[in-house]
Amino acid sequence: MGLLLLAHLVAAVLAPVLVRWWGRSAYYVLALVPAAAFGWLMAQLSTVLDGGTVDEVTTWIPALDLDVTLRLDALALSVAALVTGVGALVFVYCARYFEPDDEGLRRFAGVLMAFAGSMLGLVVADDMLLLYVFWELTTVFSFLLIGGSGAAVAARRAAQQALIVTTAGGLAMLVGLVMIGQASGSYLLSEVVADPGTGPVVTVGVLLVIAGAVTKSAMVPFHFWLPGAMQAPTPVSAYLHAAAMVKGGIYLIARLAPGFADTPGWKPVVLGLGLATMLLGGYRALRQYDLKLLLAFGTVSQLGFLMVLVGTGSREAAAAGIAMLLAHGLFKSTLFLTVGVIDHTCGTRDLREINGLGRRVPVLAVVAGLAGASMAGLPPLLGFVGKEAAFTAFLDGGLESRVWAMVTLLGLLLGSVLTVAYTARFLWGAFGTGGSLRHCAADRPSPEHLHRPGPAFLAAPVVLALLGLAAGPLSSFLEPLVAPYADTLPLVAEEAESLALWHGLQPALLLSLVTLVGGLALFAARDLVARLQRRVAMDASADEGYWHTMRGLDVVAQVTTRTTQRGSLPTYLGVILVVLVALPGSILVFRAPWPDDVRLWDTPVQALVGVVVLGAAALAVRIRQRLSAVLVVGVTGYGIGVLFALQGAPDLALTQFLVETLTLVTFVLVLRKLPKDISDRHQAKERTARGLIAVAVGLLMGGVGVVALGARTATPVSVDYPQQAYDFGGGENIVNVTLVDIRAWDTMLEVSLLVVVATGVASLVFLRERTGAVARATHAPDAGAAAARRAPRDRWLAASATLAPQRRSVILEVITRALFHTIIVLSVYLLFSGHNVPGGGFAGGLVAGLALVLRYLAGGRYELGEAAPVDPGKLLGGGLLLAGTTGIAGLVLGADALQTTILERTVPLLGDVKLVTSLFFDMGVYLIVIGLVLDVLRSLGAQIDADDEDDDREQEDGDGTGTGGVHHVEDGGPVASSREASGALAPGGPR
Repeated sequence: MGLLLLAHLVAAVLAPVLVRWWGRSAYYVLALVPAAAFGWLMAQLSTVLDGGTVDEVTTWIPALDLDVTLRLDALALSVAALVTGVGALVFVYCARYFEPDDEGLRRFAGVLMAFAGSMLGLVVADDMLLLYVFWELTTVFSFLLIGGSGAAVAARRAAQQALIVTTAGGLAMLVGLVMIGQASGSYLLSEVVADPGTGPVVTVGVLLVIAGAVTKSAMVPFHFWLPGAMQAPTPVSAYLHAAAMVKGGIYLIARLAPGFADTPGWKPVVLGLGLATMLLGGYRALRQYDLKLLLAFGTVSQLGFLMVLVGTGSREAAAAGIAMLLAHGLFKSTLFLTVGVIDHTCGTRDLREINGLGRRVPVLAVVAGLAGASMAGLPPLLGFVGKEAAFTAFLDGGLESRVWAMVTLLGLLLGSVLTVAYTARFLWGAFGTGGSLRHCAADRPSPEHLHRPGPAFLAAPVVLALLGLAAGPLSSFLEPLVAPYADTLPLVAEEAESLALWHGLQPALLLSLVTLVGGLALFAARDLVARLQRRVAMDASADEGYWHTMRGLDVVAQVTTRTTQRGSLPTYLGVILVVLVALPGSILVFRAPWPDDVRLWDTPVQALVGVVVLGAAALAVRIRQRLSAVLVVGVTGYGIGVLFALQGAPDLALTQFLVETLTLVTFVLVLRKLPKDISDRHQAKERTARGLIAVAVGLLMGGVGVVALGARTATPVSVDYPQQAYDFGGGENIVNVTLVDIRAWDTMLEVSLLVVVATGVASLVFLRERTGAVARATHAPDAGAAAARRAPRDRWLAASATLAPQRRSVILEVITRALFHTIIVLSVYLLFSGHNVPGGGFAGGLVAGLALVLRYLAGGRYELGEAAPVDPGKLLGGGLLLAGTTGIAGLVLGADALQTTILERTVPLLGDVKLVTSLFFDMGVYLIVIGLVLDVLRSLGAQIDADDEDDDREQEDGDGTGTGGVHHVEDGGPVASSREASGALAPGGPR
């Protein structure tokens, strides 16, 4: 079974390629996959008929005790044979249904094959969570099949509707399966049904599973999605909505009925919804003129019939349900395929226009007549066998209560009368002779307009119709297949009858005759029925209720968004911080175990630094100039770094100083495009409220720290870090070994986040693309390029001559020339030595980034290009690739992912050499940090400089005030900016 699922997966992947090579004829090849699955199922028939099962268990995640468990028993084989057999014929049908030049054939083939595999997996899955996975896969693939290419609005809406309804039910089902699994102590369906749990948890879980089943099988009030899904191509309707997907809910109810049919609430819900669906679907089918919609509502009605039979919990009803399930799959898929042929032949599906087709295409009329007869329950077809068995089941007391059995039987009789009536409506409308033929292409004498179906096109519906015809007389051979499942039902009649075409003269036969006469009479009075239906037509419908619900959700979403998403970052942050203070703060004040003795500092120097930090924080609230406020905030960051150093954490202190410096530079670059002063539009009350929130959060975090440290009772894990870092990480720097080995997964996620941050920052400026390196001096405008090509004695930096004289600083250029390479060497030293002394890839990357900042500030944007003539994206991607490859290398060497491997060798002249593989991970971090800094300098520095130069040139050319705030970006993307400078010094181009 696992190989069959894998074959479907491979075929789904290869299907687009095969269709590209062979066109629509590739569907014949693809049909071999479900056909092979059907053949394998038939090979297991003897095992299943003997009451056995075919089980496969494949270990998936041993640590979590998760296995892929597949099981084939009588019920699974019956449904799987229907799914694979009809699926193979549908693929054959597709080879002639579609035109050679139809768009989307490749995509359709792959998705349809993927759906077929998912449906087969749903049927044979024994693990409930695995069943849910396949359940949702069928939902997703059906969405893609109904929506098609997405060009048609109606198809998109229908696909969305089906997706929302079935997914909502699927989520409820997932909760129910988890509740049942937890209460039963097992997630295997076979074990759960054999030994079902009891209690309110199980009851609620079962009802939630029923909710998933009724949405999947289009029960009232969720039936509306199935007629809407008729926007899909006819092969989709014949497969998904007749033989496969809609049977998923029926199958699930049938699978659970042996164990849970007596659960409180089961029968009222299942039988009530089933009867209501059968009656409503049949009633709505009598109002349809589109043949496909008529069959859709007929399918809804028949699904209600099946739900009643498999959900009753009696042996006879279950046997009738399996027989009807097979019969329905055969005759309804035949009828849908027939409609597809009619559509191709006549160019329309309106029964008011195409009646009389029978004498033009008699083979098609015979095929449809056989399928219709089975749907109406006429002998000797399988539909008659199943319907008569259903009547017999309730006549013999299919329920504990005789009264409710008769009520249910009455509902089935009325539904069957409607079934006969809409079957006659379909056959008479499509193949009768009473209507106009002027719109039927088959009546046109011109051969080029005659679309008579060929033998290959008719092959699939002919085979299905003949199977339905043959299955009736041979229905006694179905009994051994149905019995192993039916015998597991809790309610068994005293004199149970087996499936057979003829049981003699009995009440069930009389009821079948009554439904036939009643249905034909209802069809004969169709004009009167139509008038009555128009008179009692209700404005409200389930479909309208769905759309009203969706519009209501849209309104709620809009109101919620307007209320919470106001476009104000201070508001968002304020809400988060207030909630933080209110909830954890309340617990901290009223319930937290405060220590008796609190030590505020170790040395007076720490207290002094703390006072400076608090003073700077308070001053930042009062300062009205942006640059001054940023500098004061920076003081708080440097103060924290000093506290780290005083506490004996040089690695943290170094990183804090470097991060604070780069943050300050980034702020300055951004402030160039912002007003100099902070706006005074905020009232004093608002500023006071923000100050109070800030103080409250600070006190909260301080209090959390005090309580957390004072509440410690066990020895902290950090005690063992020094020894573990050396033994397993091969280094003496605990901080760095923790980052690249002990908690390497955290670091991996963090550096991935850095890549996302770099992309986000760049997207603020480069709106379309950001490929390529920063422009070099040779790309400067003519005057700047000529200056850049002067003799080396005229400049200290490669591109400093491109700056206007008033923007140059010779002292800064000399210092940069002297220090740049030293700083780069220092960064490399920190990278390689960080495993044993303060440093590491992150700190080294920050130092290298500061060197690039220095080059940019001293020489402008072209100097940045000379210093780092590389695409920042390549640095980011290369670093991420190197870090990820290092993690995978651990698996190759037989260790865990990202686990350090220590390599020691004796090298001539050098002696003992020790290398740890985490160094390569650290090198990846190093490249990512440099790429981040370079991307920030390129976006917020060099590109904004280029925008300003373009504005100045436009002003010099007499273009007025420029572009009105939208500046040209070198790669073609605009960026919004402000011309009011903040007064922050920044390099620029010629002025």
